[in-house]
Amino acid sequence: MTLLRRFRGYGGQARRSAPRREARHYLGLTRAALLAAAVLTALALLAPHPVLPRRTFDGIVVLDITQSMNTLDATLGGQPVSRLTFAKARLRSALAQLPCGTKLGWGVFTEYRSYILLLPLEVCANYAELTSTLERIDNTMAWAGESQISKGLMSALRIAAHIPEHPAIVFVTDGHEAPPLRSDYSPIVPDDATDRHGIVVGVGGDELRPIPKFDPTGHPIGVWGAEEVLQAPPEPSSIQAPQPDEARSAKAVGTEHLSSLKEAHLRDLASLTDLGYRRLGTRTDIVDVLQDDRATRWMRVPVDVRPPLAAVALLLLLLAIGPRRLSRT
Repeated sequence: MTLLRRFRGYGGQARRSAPRREARHYLGLTRAALLAAAVLTALALLAPHPVLPRRTFDGIVVLDITQSMNTLDATLGGQPVSRLTFAKARLRSALAQLPCGTKLGWGVFTEYRSYILLLPLEVCANYAELTSTLERIDNTMAWAGESQISKGLMSALRIAAHIPEHPAIVFVTDGHEAPPLRSDYSPIVPDDATDRHGIVVGVGGDELRPIPKFDPTGHPIGVWGAEEVLQAPPEPSSIQAPQPDEARSAKAVGTEHLSSLKEAHLRDLASLTDLGYRRLGTRTDIVDVLQDDRATRWMRVPVDVRPPLAAVALLLLLLAIGPRRLSRT
């Protein structure tokens, strides 16, 4: 009887001590979670920016500022705007979303050349400079009326090849060539346009629209007429016997005074130069365009780890508080 009572007594003590062990276990876990949350919170407050390898955009956005980019076939806030205004607005919003470590510069294209206005700068430290420079880009900066897109893209690639960092080129254009290209014209990639990477970005609508005309001070003075613009030459196979004057003059009128996005032409140029192609529409995220693998490269950049540290600290805090609330209920 004595041994049986002792055995039963030991069993009761074991049953009574089990909840105590569980309580001590939960208390230890809670303390560890609170301690880890405190450490992570302290690290987040110290704003660490470790240098880590990451695919990052380091490039120059070249904006087409020729006259066809004034065509009103884009929309912002429900209002019609020019292609150039639309592209600038999307780039302006992207500046606030690009991760720190991204380097971005500006360039313009007109006639047959691209010019760099601002070499790539880190977006977080130079946000004000980048936005103010972007705001000042408009069609009044153009020094000629021609728009030789093929040569302008090759010019931008040559410039990038001669910059020590070999930045990516993001060429934003509607693809409207003026004067129009001959059917047998084939662009040639310059030998010194090496290490080519980037994106050709098409902007504009699919329907032909009138091209606004401006005076030298930038004031609108109507639209371009068919007789004011050099029209595309007839195809060699379409040359026929002489026709009556009336029919011949009607046939001579082309559509070069109207403009639309020349997407097939831009895709061909992108393929020729080993670049990517994206169309900039109302649903296109320009941040995704700038972070496309064809426009980024692996670089060691400072990475802001505050958000993930704070998120983990909050999760640990919730896990530490949760068991206590459950035990009270």
